[in-house]
Amino acid sequence: MDAARRWAEPALTAVTVAALAAGAVAWLADNHSVANTCWIAGTVLALVPSVWWVIATLRQKRLGVDLIAVLSLVGTLLVGEYLAGAVIAVMLAGGRALEAAAERRATHDLRALLAHAPRFARRRVGSAVKVVPLDEVAVDDVLVVATGEVVPVDGRVLGSVAVLDESVLTGEALSVERANGEPLRSGAVNAGSTFEMRATAGAADSTYAGIVRLAEEARAENAPVVRLADRLAAWFLPLTLATSGAAWLLSGSAVRAVAVLVVATPCPLLLAAPVAIVSGLSRASRRGVVIRSGGALENLGQATTLVLDKTGTLTEGRPRVVELLSAPGHDTADVLSLAASVDQMSGHVLAEAIVTEALARNLVLALPTDVVEEPGQG
Repeated sequence: MDAARRWAEPALTAVTVAALAAGAVAWLADNHSVANTCWIAGTVLALVPSVWWVIATLRQKRLGVDLIAVLSLVGTLLVGEYLAGAVIAVMLAGGRALEAAAERRATHDLRALLAHAPRFARRRVGSAVKVVPLDEVAVDDVLVVATGEVVPVDGRVLGSVAVLDESVLTGEALSVERANGEPLRSGAVNAGSTFEMRATAGAADSTYAGIVRLAEEARAENAPVVRLADRLAAWFLPLTLATSGAAWLLSGSAVRAVAVLVVATPCPLLLAAPVAIVSGLSRASRRGVVIRSGGALENLGQATTLVLDKTGTLTEGRPRVVELLSAPGHDTADVLSLAASVDQMSGHVLAEAIVTEALARNLVLALPTDVVEEPGQG
């Protein structure tokens, strides 16, 4: 979504709402000419971009309900029903703004995924380590991955044990250990000490590159949210036009024809789907669920099977202490205090859980000295 659309559609909604409200105030003040001017302005401001939206839809060989709204806007201007036009303008602009918000929410996490992608690697040749662009990494290159760095390409561990945070790939919060010769997937973060690896794939063929390609495709598609009214437009639009034409022929009044168009404008449908999708994406995001697009959320309503990986269990991804056991003669609070004191110096997720539990119990912790943590040694 470009920056112009990001700001233009909310601004259009604000302007049309302001025009509708200003016209209402002027009408209540018995200044009908000013009221009509405000409503005409709001209608025209919504009509201009609406025409372009309809043209874009027709170029995609689709019929959308926006076409009915555009015809209603034109009709209200022609027959002088300016208040009705202003109301439709607000509904139309509001629906578009909500759709834009849904798309921004859906692509937010995908942009974060792209930002996480590695762009450089540390390649060791002999005793020298050189930072090179990721595209220059070849199969069998020996790479050095420092603490906190992202594994740049798929490969295998060389020598020491690697402790990795693979949450961005699997959603698993606990760190995993990879011994000498075990495979590594690009995109994982080194949560332990520096280790070496041998590349088994180039940048373009690695795991994280595939995820990035998926993200870029999703962002490039930038498809509008498919609304129920659009799917019904194939028969709803011709029926509406035929009914409007019949009303004009039978009554001889253009106002009756416009009235049919206004009544047929599916304003609730223009707003209902975008509101539902924005709410669904926001609710899922707050619970740590990333949904690729509004269309994916819409298709979820037709799902009949839920597939869970690994053990088939659902967790919050944050380990916590549930029980304390100590050897006879030792107080559990003292044991927890000593363990938490040492674990203050560790970044391991289990150590963090122990420290959190000790602080929740208001235990006094000591500051340890000369702490050495051996990654992969339990």
